[in-house]
Amino acid sequence: MTDARITADIRYSVDHKVPGMWHLRLVRAGIPAGTVTAIDATAVDDEVAVITPEDVLPHGKYGCQIADQHVLASEPKYLGDPVVAVVAATEKAARQAAAAIDVRYETSPAVFDELEAVQPSAPLVHAAHVTSNSDSAYFEMRPQDGTNVCHHFRIRTPGLRGRHEPNLLIDLPSPGDDRLADAFADADVVFEETFRTPAASHVPMEPHATVAEWVDGRLEVTTGTQTPFNLRQDLAVLFGLPAESVRVVAAPMGGSFGAKTFMRTEAIAAVAAKAVGRPVRCVLDRDEVFGEVTRHASTVRMRIGARRDGKFVAKQMLAYLNTGGYADCGPGVAQKMGYAGVGPYRFDHVAVDSYCAYTNLPPAGAFRGYGAMQSAWACERLVDMLADELRIDPVELRRMNLLRDGDAFCTGEIMRDTHFEELLDDVAKAVAWQDGRKGKGIAIMLKGMQTPSRAEAAIRSLPDGRFEVHSGTADMGQGSVEALTRIVADLLDVHPDRITVPCPDTDLVPYDTRTTSSRSTHMMSRALAEAARELRNGGTVGRGRIVNEGGLDPDTGEGIASSHWHQGAASAHVEIDDETGVIDVKTLYASSYAGTVVNRPAAELQNEGSMIMALGSSLFEEISYQDGQLVNPNLSDYNIASALDCASIQHRLMESPGAEVHGLGETAVPPVPPALGNAVASLGYRPRELPMSPERVLASRVDGRPAAR
Repeated sequence: MTDARITADIRYSVDHKVPGMWHLRLVRAGIPAGTVTAIDATAVDDEVAVITPEDVLPHGKYGCQIADQHVLASEPKYLGDPVVAVVAATEKAARQAAAAIDVRYETSPAVFDELEAVQPSAPLVHAAHVTSNSDSAYFEMRPQDGTNVCHHFRIRTPGLRGRHEPNLLIDLPSPGDDRLADAFADADVVFEETFRTPAASHVPMEPHATVAEWVDGRLEVTTGTQTPFNLRQDLAVLFGLPAESVRVVAAPMGGSFGAKTFMRTEAIAAVAAKAVGRPVRCVLDRDEVFGEVTRHASTVRMRIGARRDGKFVAKQMLAYLNTGGYADCGPGVAQKMGYAGVGPYRFDHVAVDSYCAYTNLPPAGAFRGYGAMQSAWACERLVDMLADELRIDPVELRRMNLLRDGDAFCTGEIMRDTHFEELLDDVAKAVAWQDGRKGKGIAIMLKGMQTPSRAEAAIRSLPDGRFEVHSGTADMGQGSVEALTRIVADLLDVHPDRITVPCPDTDLVPYDTRTTSSRSTHMMSRALAEAARELRNGGTVGRGRIVNEGGLDPDTGEGIASSHWHQGAASAHVEIDDETGVIDVKTLYASSYAGTVVNRPAAELQNEGSMIMALGSSLFEEISYQDGQLVNPNLSDYNIASALDCASIQHRLMESPGAEVHGLGETAVPPVPPALGNAVASLGYRPRELPMSPERVLASRVDGRPAAR
């Protein structure tokens, strides 16, 4: 089969155009918090449609997990919040009209830092928090009205339950005052530290692009989205329609990395199309893409206790996520960040409090790694610090505490098909750990898959002898079309050229939870296997349906966090210029458990792409704000990894005979930053904040501390 990207036959959402369409531009708030008091559109031509917050008020609020967002904001929650939309016959006219509109505001106090946002005296971004009815709100939430906390996820292992504790912890209590102090009673050594990760941009090559039109009372939207069925549901609720009256076509995306999950530009494009009675196209500029959605900035405070022989006893974690002006999927990130922060280790006691907090910054949402990277940065750096304190080799300290088959995770679920020790040995060998630790670091992690999860698929036999695959899996450059083609060709024992995979269209394909969480190949391959069996039994259509049950108690963390664990490790060898603080990466290696590989070239590219993205997060990627204003929304001031940074990258896909297919879209992301951080630390530094810029590296120098040997 020939890849459509090679022949230039692929058509991304940004390429989609329809006759007679008009163009939409957004006027964005010039304040981080306050109220729109006046909108002056007198300078706008009469042929241009102007849509204001008052016009969209009847649609109410939406949100994938917390219903907190209007289509246009009369009370902006961040600098850049859309407050007015203009629609014109040409893009130039729309831009001119947007520039001609004058919006006046009354400002309110704002808060930008996640730790400041959870203080009792902080200005409230939203006074009350209403859980969404969307399928995206798949778990029970614990919002705290009257605070900026829209979700509080807790883990308490059995021995720590049933105690009276405050709803909000601002800092790790001192050991003597802590209601959980007995959890650390058997620990000879207790170590704690605070770690920070900034907001970051997804930087997809293709910007957000949507075309919306109304056809005989039905809403039809062609857009780049990883979540076509969630989007259909949310649009239907917004317009008071049955779900079948909304059609979402998920065009191929030129990158996403989480940026194109859930509602983005689709709602305002649909409102505009209804207002002007024509198809409407909305394409964001690059600076708008930077502010549309970001990775969650976070602060993690972590305490670990161990016996002198190295056995882990207890862990306590406080995580604070900056979800910006709207919750988006922040509550879900807080939950996954909470249990990922425990790491792939055995503990007698675990206490986790993970808070998703509003601030007056652009909203944060899904990002490759989905909170596991922020957690792994803290977890794996702290393990190395503990190893230094205990004078135990970091690899051996991890080895003696790793989860193995039959062990219970902190959620109570029993671990199966674990490969953590193999991964650990592999990454240690890659940097010749046995020859000395100087300049070397390792890290290991576990990441959950979306659970509960459901995938449905159909295979249709065509009259010309080909087979058409109906699947809700969206293609964002990860090669899903080729993967599905190979899977079905193998199942039906036919040449791949006889398989066709159209892009997801909610009018045609059966339901799928979404293309996130590195779940698609694992879930969809099983649904397709059922569909192929049914097709072989007769008829022209075979259908398959796979459901993975699960979920966690939000107050104890007990349950099934993941029906399918992603397992990965990384190692690094670095040198540092002690005068400039510049890190020179000599070797960066990642090992990801793949189970069974479906498409090796694509799987290798996923691993490499994850490592490259994580390298950027480690060394230089950071969105900067000044009083809420994003100051580096371009690729001149915001640096991403280039080919020149990637010469040191090596990796391995670890397989196991007869194993299930494991997702690989994110596995190599979380362990890379702490592996690099631990390598830096071995040279006499103590990095606690990402990215490890030269200035931060120099500031983290531990005076008089010898480097590892």
